[in-house]
Amino acid sequence: MGREKGLLEFGGELLIVRTARLIEPLVLEVTVVGLPERYAALRLRAIADQNLGGGAEKRALRAPLVGIATALNTRKAPWNLILACDLPYLTAEWLDWLLARAVDSDAQIVVPRTPGGLEPLAAVYRIECAERIVAALECGVRKVTDAMAEFRMECLSESDWKKHDTEGWVLRNMNTPSDYEEARKWLETW
Repeated sequence: MGREKGLLEFGGELLIVRTARLIEPLVLEVTVVGLPERYAALRLRAIADQNLGGGAEKRALRAPLVGIATALNTRKAPWNLILACDLPYLTAEWLDWLLARAVDSDAQIVVPRTPGGLEPLAAVYRIECAERIVAALECGVRKVTDAMAEFRMECLSESDWKKHDTEGWVLRNMNTPSDYEEARKWLETW
């Protein structure tokens, strides 16, 4: 994208703020994993990525798996909703459904599956996953789905949530400027 996706304007507000407002009624607390100074003016609680998995030099590693580990290491809730900042099509109805499925699940991770694979950045993790994810990072694992393979997962297919996402777009993210423009046009007609 060439710039911070969560700070893109979307529907008159920044996408990260829109996402936070969307989930606030559904969770106990919203926390952004990222540079606190970047989000302070937006009145969003933010925590910096922990220094995990940087190897012998202990250089800070920036990767989605570090963000997940940081979130889980700093929370106390039994379940934690982990969302990427570039999911403009999310709806409260779909998120509420996902959280309800997690609460009723015996799995450690409740994760949607699309034709493209697992969606670990739109999933719900039990707090107990934290220690093993950190250990995976320290062993050199960088891919989220590789770290997830060690857990009991409940994988939810599109047919599971179709009634909450009739357009089939809820998990589409924005990776390119054309994705961003497409999302903005969608919002104008929604």
